[in-house]
Amino acid sequence: MIGIKNKKIGQILIDKRLITNEDLQDALLTQQTTPLKIGQILIKKGLINESDLLKALSAQFSMEYAETLNFSDDENILKSIPAQFLKRYKIAPYSVKKNIIKVAINDPLMIQPLDNIKIIFENYKIMPVISTEKEILKIINNHYELSKDNSTTSVIENLEESDFEILTSPITETEDILDMANEAPIIRLVNTVIKQAIEDRASDIHIEPFEKDLVIRFRVDGILYNMFTPPKKYQAAIISRIKIMANLNIAENRLPQDGRIQLKVGGKDIDIRVSVFPTYYGERIVLRLLNKSDMKFDLDSLGFSKETLNVFNELIKKTHGIILVTGPTGSGKTTTLYSVLTRLNTADVNILTVEDPIEYQLHGVGQMQVKPKIDLTFAAGLRSILRQDPDIIMVGEIRDLETAEIAIQAALTGHRVFSTIHTNDAASGITRLLDMGVEPFLIASSVNAFLAQRLVRTICPHCKQSYKPDPVVLKDLGMKASQIQGKKLYRGKGCDKCINTGYLGRTGIYELLPVTNDIRKLIMEHADAVQIKEKAISSGMKTLLQDGVEKALQGITTLEEVLRVS
Repeated sequence: MIGIKNKKIGQILIDKRLITNEDLQDALLTQQTTPLKIGQILIKKGLINESDLLKALSAQFSMEYAETLNFSDDENILKSIPAQFLKRYKIAPYSVKKNIIKVAINDPLMIQPLDNIKIIFENYKIMPVISTEKEILKIINNHYELSKDNSTTSVIENLEESDFEILTSPITETEDILDMANEAPIIRLVNTVIKQAIEDRASDIHIEPFEKDLVIRFRVDGILYNMFTPPKKYQAAIISRIKIMANLNIAENRLPQDGRIQLKVGGKDIDIRVSVFPTYYGERIVLRLLNKSDMKFDLDSLGFSKETLNVFNELIKKTHGIILVTGPTGSGKTTTLYSVLTRLNTADVNILTVEDPIEYQLHGVGQMQVKPKIDLTFAAGLRSILRQDPDIIMVGEIRDLETAEIAIQAALTGHRVFSTIHTNDAASGITRLLDMGVEPFLIASSVNAFLAQRLVRTICPHCKQSYKPDPVVLKDLGMKASQIQGKKLYRGKGCDKCINTGYLGRTGIYELLPVTNDIRKLIMEHADAVQIKEKAISSGMKTLLQDGVEKALQGITTLEEVLRVS
């Protein structure tokens, strides 16, 4: 007789008379067009609820199911696990009795986090217990990183309806929010979220309203993590507070708004760009955190290989021509351009920029903010810049034919021009300009180089260890096992320094395509990106993938991370 643990989840649900065979077949059909699991599809269709699914999973995997969780840690050992790690994987150790630690999980197939906990508590027996996501998050919020007096949870718990009345008091532009512990709870809540984001090295804070909850996520090293879930009833107050800080219209909730907040956090100057976007369940807010105190623009520290940096340094010294940095949003293009301008910024040159937005103020550089509402576009700004006798021009992005043509004319008349363009690799920058309508002879005569880049997470030095790569990853990268024979590869085991991700910080991988005579000839012949890339590689160009693999072999990043961004 077949045991229940060998049955599939769909059959268990049928046996429990929660669904019919027809329901299961319909769900299996739906699964062919979606990455969702069968249980998730059945919940989405309203045929079962989360509790039904978890009870079925507990039967399938012979695990205990807990409707509610009660925290019990007499030995106080569970605080050693970072809450960010627990929230990321929806897993929570909640009970220690003798040598047994009970661990609540939401997905019994997620083995790796459990294995990590087994390594941490090697002298204990780990007993997994299935529970709801809500119960797991409750345990984490109440007993882990939010247990401090100034934590988000403690602030939420102390909120009173009357606290909402003082939300009309604006924040002083340069107040240090660490000195505001005695302010109203909603204000302290927002301040605590910002402070926590800065401590966690987050680049963005996402405040996202949904039908029944409000989720706050941090983007750390390019990856989003769920951090807090304040009660839905405080949504309007939190959003209003942020709008007041950014000098936005708190009465307007139908249109997108953009603003800016300047703060001091722990003595550091923090510039926050605020974007408010109306959605069906309320306004979604993204806060972009720019730490002006710690930001340094240095080409030598961006991750260029020695050979690529030497060539790039020679290209940026040319007295005229365009250099275009390519890559998707968030790939570090602006940082590269700012580093170039910082290197070229001397007393004998006039540097002017047109940006949207101006992310950092560069001393000695004239920076113009694009304002489409008054027709101050990239093209209009670039046209006026040429009357300011510039030596070096930086255009935030080339988006259209008009901007491209003015930039090219500037390059042809003796100016150095730097800009960005959204393409996947360096060679595709040429075809993107052609698609805009730029004549091939203008590209060939004005552009000096295309630089494609990505950001990869670097291995945490505090928990770095050697490992053998997954053969599937090698195959996906187009590599053979013989290529890494005798070479050590590393990854992060996960620790409290890196939020148990194994990564700490980011660096760049690059693909530099100088426009040589051979490349110019291909451009004039309307060659496609593949032909141009092949020619560049045969002439010695290192691709993004090759640069990434080299950094993995040097122990800077992992092959999995290179595969993720390639």
